[in-house]
Amino acid sequence: MSLLVLKSSPTGPMSVSNTLVNEIVARHRELDPGVAVTERNLDAEPLPHLTAMNVDGVRAHAVTDTEIEAREVSDRLIAELFAADTLVIGAPMHNFSIPTTLRAWFDHVLRPRVTFGYSETGPKGLVTGKRAILALARGGPYVEGQPDHQESYLRELLAFIGVTEVDVVHAGGTAFGPEARAASIAEAQTAIASLVGRRLAA
Repeated sequence: MSLLVLKSSPTGPMSVSNTLVNEIVARHRELDPGVAVTERNLDAEPLPHLTAMNVDGVRAHAVTDTEIEAREVSDRLIAELFAADTLVIGAPMHNFSIPTTLRAWFDHVLRPRVTFGYSETGPKGLVTGKRAILALARGGPYVEGQPDHQESYLRELLAFIGVTEVDVVHAGGTAFGPEARAASIAEAQTAIASLVGRRLAA
């Protein structure tokens, strides 16, 4: 088994989503010592955002040095994506959505004719046979009906490239004090143990 691990929180060792991602990886290693892990900390090593200077390197034909560099980055990220069995994505909620560092990763891997295409019936994802686990954190509680473009957006992006088997672990209310934070993390860790055990036994 191979994991592609993406961390996007800007709070480093204090990050709840990073804590959950580490737990997911540790559980996989505990149950499968041979698991291969490729990790990208998108906060520590952020990817360039797409601009007029480099966007054609991903979306069209690379001509300039800047576009060629963007194409090479995109190629490396997509190779890591195709090599993985499971994506593990950690994300805090930022302004009801995801950090721009994680969005930049998706901007580089959502590439026409490589990770998605179009058919007579509409878009078709070309990244098949993959699973994803989302480790999502937010300062407020998870309440039905509250603005949420975090989980839904990630699910849509993954489905667009063909990754539709997605499990989600939530940690909410982490800004409501140390006790609430610790309780939310503990609950999420219990869910992780059950999820990973069930997946590897399948």
